[in-house]
Amino acid sequence: MTKAPRDSSGRESAGGKVVVLLLGGLLVLVGGAYAAAYFAAGDKVPRGTTVAGVEIGGLTPAAAEEALSAGLEDRVDRPVPVSVDGQTATIDPADAGLTVDVPATVEQAGGGKSWAPGDLWDYWTGGDEQDPVVDVDQASFDAALEDLADEVGTAATDGAVAFKKARIVVTDPAPGQGFDPEAARTAVLGSYLSEDDEVARLETTVVQPDIDDADVQEALDSFANPAMSGPVTLVFGDSPVELQPRDFSAALAMKAEGGELVPDLDTDRLTKLVESGVSEEDEPVDATVELVNGKPRVVPAKPGVTFDPADVSSAFLELVTSKDDDRTMKVEATVAEPEFTTADAKALGIKERVSTFTTYYPYAEYRNVNIGRAAELIDGTVLKPGDTFSLNDIVGERTVENGFTTGFIISNGLFKEDLGGGVSQMATTTFNAMYFAGLKDIEHKPHSVYIDRYPEGREATVAWGSVDLRFQNDTDHGVLVHATVQPGSSSSQGVVTVSMYSTKTWDITSKTSPRYNYRSPGTQTQDTDDCVPNTGYDGFDVDVTRYFHHVGDDAVVRSEKFHTSYIASDTVICKPPKKN
Repeated sequence: MTKAPRDSSGRESAGGKVVVLLLGGLLVLVGGAYAAAYFAAGDKVPRGTTVAGVEIGGLTPAAAEEALSAGLEDRVDRPVPVSVDGQTATIDPADAGLTVDVPATVEQAGGGKSWAPGDLWDYWTGGDEQDPVVDVDQASFDAALEDLADEVGTAATDGAVAFKKARIVVTDPAPGQGFDPEAARTAVLGSYLSEDDEVARLETTVVQPDIDDADVQEALDSFANPAMSGPVTLVFGDSPVELQPRDFSAALAMKAEGGELVPDLDTDRLTKLVESGVSEEDEPVDATVELVNGKPRVVPAKPGVTFDPADVSSAFLELVTSKDDDRTMKVEATVAEPEFTTADAKALGIKERVSTFTTYYPYAEYRNVNIGRAAELIDGTVLKPGDTFSLNDIVGERTVENGFTTGFIISNGLFKEDLGGGVSQMATTTFNAMYFAGLKDIEHKPHSVYIDRYPEGREATVAWGSVDLRFQNDTDHGVLVHATVQPGSSSSQGVVTVSMYSTKTWDITSKTSPRYNYRSPGTQTQDTDDCVPNTGYDGFDVDVTRYFHHVGDDAVVRSEKFHTSYIASDTVICKPPKKN
């Protein structure tokens, strides 16, 4: 290595020192200039920088952000014009989730202190046009494109399978016209914030449905067709609840999931459907028979059941996809069985109307109320073989609380007011329906005086606690009693009809004898507050004979005679009550 020459004293020469000092001075000069350049540039944005046409060069970041926000204020919310295959539309930036990140834009443009030579060079030599930093909410942007496709394109139609009243409804898949997502994003962002309302030009492309023909066919084969192929039966204890496709189809659907159709069960609706086949209060309900559109129909028994809806749903979904003939499954539950089952009700053989009888009454509002209430209580009564009908037991005591009002009754041949007046009209009508149904008379009492709106010798009166109408179903079939009242008015009579439904056992004919043993009325004069005037008429005796025939045969199998003796109805003259 060559060493610098030294003088005789061992020190460096004076020339070497000069060189060192000169070099040091140059470094100081250059460093000072560099520092001066840095401090002159500060943290400002490079000179000449623009963003979407807004000049921010030479400004501090804070001032640049303020200038950029002001310069873009009218553009950030301005709709982006779009042209799609010649059709024009717009995209709302807010709906599309487009926002400008102003600080990030300024930072990207070079705002901020830096000792890097390149950054200082950019500042002093000048910046250029910068793109704004735009944040995109992708979900909102995709939704905006979908809306645009709906407006100027054609959405793809996914295949679908639905159920309606036991029918399978298929929606065929079809391709649509949409956009390439990346190309659309680039075009829209390129036009967003442009100075001259630059139009984003998009081209549509064919969009295939997510659910295609193969997916639909798979859904039909694996679920829909088996589900609608027949009823399913859920067994709670010993009580089956049968669900028909027309009923449970409303609880079924198929939804798109992962590019295929999968079963979708409405558990709440299925639970309500199952609950309709069991008792609402967890107590068993016996089967019965009721009229539907004028025809008897068995109302199934309902077991008292407590169950977990999840267990029902699981069993149901397994059953509806079963291809076995017997689609039955036991479901875990707490069960209370009804005493009278659906099979018992069907065995009653209540199939047709076997008798009907109608009577009429003159209008009085108390009659409308009392006869109507009695009909309401009697209607729907079912008599099993051997059962006895009791009007008093069914109707109950005639009280205000039980829905009755005060009206006229006959007591010892005279009219007087009492609760339940008029109910005997229902007793008479029911007695005649029983009579022609061929049922066994147990107890009936005709009125003490004859009332001409009733058939003589074939009528009945009732009084709570003393006089009842009772008859027995002595046939091998059940009997359903149907009672209706058409209320009277000032211009029309009231109409009472009682019909009986069963399996016809007898044809009934009837014969009424001439009246005999007449009795003349007397005259009574009364001065009581409850006196009701009356014009008297004769009493008499009459005989009615009921003949029993086998159905379709004129031969008389047996007969039954009813003898009635009516007292005369006295004339009643009312005088003012005596003063005490």
